[in-house]
Amino acid sequence: MFEIQPMNAETYRRQTRRSTVIIALMFLALAMVLSTAAVTLFGEPGGDNLRFNVGGVFAALLLTVALIRGKFWSQEWMAPAVYGWQLKRSLMSVTNVMHQVTAAVEQGDPAAMKLLRFYHLGLSQMHQLDGNSSDQSQLTREMDQHAARMQALGIDTEQTQLNPAWLEALKQTRA
Repeated sequence: MFEIQPMNAETYRRQTRRSTVIIALMFLALAMVLSTAAVTLFGEPGGDNLRFNVGGVFAALLLTVALIRGKFWSQEWMAPAVYGWQLKRSLMSVTNVMHQVTAAVEQGDPAAMKLLRFYHLGLSQMHQLDGNSSDQSQLTREMDQHAARMQALGIDTEQTQLNPAWLEALKQTRA
């Protein structure tokens, strides 16, 4: 279950830039080393070694992904980037069923209303963390209207957790 965490936008951007630079430099170093090694071991002097260079870069990409997911994912310096990835992934899971969410909200379904509230809160945080203020004003109006409707129905507006059961319930209504 994903939960929205309070986070300072400037700190988030600074830390994610740092982790991105670290990963990019690591990938570049691995790509150069592995491409050079592949050409040295398997290539022909003066020959066309493009496939070995490409193979080295591809191997570096695979190794980088494996290192990120296996070793770096749980490291403190990656935490903001991992959180951002999880937030965007959670929002995408709601976006994929948004037509069902909006239809269920119009019918007054409490689970759908909570899901839409989570989506609004998560999207608002994503805009804040990414520094995207242009979309925030329109979202704020939608959020306020939806929150007022939830309050009128006595539904808690603090929906900071994405409950997978809400998504499953919507998917079941479609089937």
